[in-house]
Amino acid sequence: MRVPRVLRALVGLRLRLVVAFTLVAVVATVTTGALTFREARTGVLQQSQDTVIEDFRHRVNTLVPNYRFPPEPADLQAFADDVSRGGRSQPWRVLVAYRDTSATSVPGDSFGELSPAMRESVRSRRATVFQRVSHDGHSSLVVGMPVTFAGQYSTERGASGLEVYLTVPQQEEQGYVDALVAAIERATVPALVLAVLIALLAARGVLRPVRALRRATRSIAEGRLDTRLAVQGSDELADLSRTFNETAAALEVSVAELRRMEAGARRFAADVSHELRTPLAAMSAVTDVLDEDAAGLDDDTATAVRLISTETTKLAALVDDLMEISRFDAGAAALHLDEIDLAESLRRTLATRGWQDTVETGLPGPGELRGRVDPRRLDVIVANLVANALRHGAPPVRLDLRVQDGPDAGRQAVVTVRDGGDGIPESVLPHVFDRFYKSDDARARSEGSGLGLAIAAENVRLHDGTVRAANHPDGGAVFTVLLPLRPDSTNTPAPAPDLTPASGPAPAPAPASDPDPDPVQGPDPHGESNPKAAPGPGVRVDSVTEVRK
Repeated sequence: MRVPRVLRALVGLRLRLVVAFTLVAVVATVTTGALTFREARTGVLQQSQDTVIEDFRHRVNTLVPNYRFPPEPADLQAFADDVSRGGRSQPWRVLVAYRDTSATSVPGDSFGELSPAMRESVRSRRATVFQRVSHDGHSSLVVGMPVTFAGQYSTERGASGLEVYLTVPQQEEQGYVDALVAAIERATVPALVLAVLIALLAARGVLRPVRALRRATRSIAEGRLDTRLAVQGSDELADLSRTFNETAAALEVSVAELRRMEAGARRFAADVSHELRTPLAAMSAVTDVLDEDAAGLDDDTATAVRLISTETTKLAALVDDLMEISRFDAGAAALHLDEIDLAESLRRTLATRGWQDTVETGLPGPGELRGRVDPRRLDVIVANLVANALRHGAPPVRLDLRVQDGPDAGRQAVVTVRDGGDGIPESVLPHVFDRFYKSDDARARSEGSGLGLAIAAENVRLHDGTVRAANHPDGGAVFTVLLPLRPDSTNTPAPAPDLTPASGPAPAPAPASDPDPDPVQGPDPHGESNPKAAPGPGVRVDSVTEVRK
């Protein structure tokens, strides 16, 4: 099944390479951006934080000696106001607490950024502590420090109990961070575009030799064994191209040798068959004379004469079959199409061989089904299939012809031959049309040459048809032949020929134009005997594959 082009593009190597490069670029860009953002943000906030803490401590240490201790509420308020003026760009928000009393630099400020954990940390330590918090969507730095005194005001913990807290908005620092994020985002898009371009260039460099290899492989499959790849570079793809060229060269040599051997074998079989025809013709003439005089000979001599005659006939039929097979192998077999009445052609085939009383038929009436076929090859197909059923099957043998619509909206003639025997073993079914094939139960020497069904199958293929063998559900074997009815065929009625002989032997079928060279006199070259007169029900038929007992 061929994969649609769009689907192949979606799962192709190019897309996978581009996706892989893009993912790598995305991961690298995001990772680099995240690390850069973290470091830059930490640097910006750290610098701001250190500056604020240093200024805050210096401001508190400078102002606290100017106030008395313990402080009054007014002192706390004044101290908070003085400390808040230490802000460089804007006044600080300061909270000063002494035990249960507190004061802020902004009246009424609830100082919501200050958490209980922060206050506990300031009370329990002597160092300055800080915390970055987000409150109402704004980021702020909260700094807290205890005020310590030396001398008589110190408590047992060394702290005065005075706590000073500072809250500084970080809008400026947040602006720096936001600008950094925007810059990273703007840099990400060009990085991704550049990654895709690099991926496309890399994919092109990888896929160019791959596409060349695909074209070369397809060319090899089409029979052009001299196809080679241009090798460039020294990487793995170049090594692959060299290996392909070496393989193609070895294949070309092997195929040339096989073709030479096959042509020699075909020529040998044809030459031998051709050379045997002249002596066989002489032998057949002699055996005809001996057959006529066999009645006057003693029993042993008469038996020997009849045996020689029978075997000579078999050998002549085998030689003719080999000649016919050699024509198929050499491609010399050609169709000579003619518009005929298919049903009448099948009736003529049965009548010529004396099978009209032996084989049941289901054929259309005269002129109902016409088609363009090769009449001689159609005769061979039907004769070999019917003869096979008569020899290896059991009565009744039935021949049917009908028409059906083909898979491509074309009409097909369907010829079926069915017998009433035991059927074909399942192990034999795949091989019934093989040359010289005989099932295990029929390997003994027999009248057939093992080529009849093979010749029938080759003739069907010449018509662009199909033939298959199967076992009928009700018993017996059934052979089905499908022959396409050519578009220019018509179904105009034609007068049926008179097949009833006036007296004496039945007439031989009208000869069709023989497309093959070197016609044979004597046995029919397609697997059936060509007697001088129409045989009776006991006719001997050669060249049918022995597939069953």
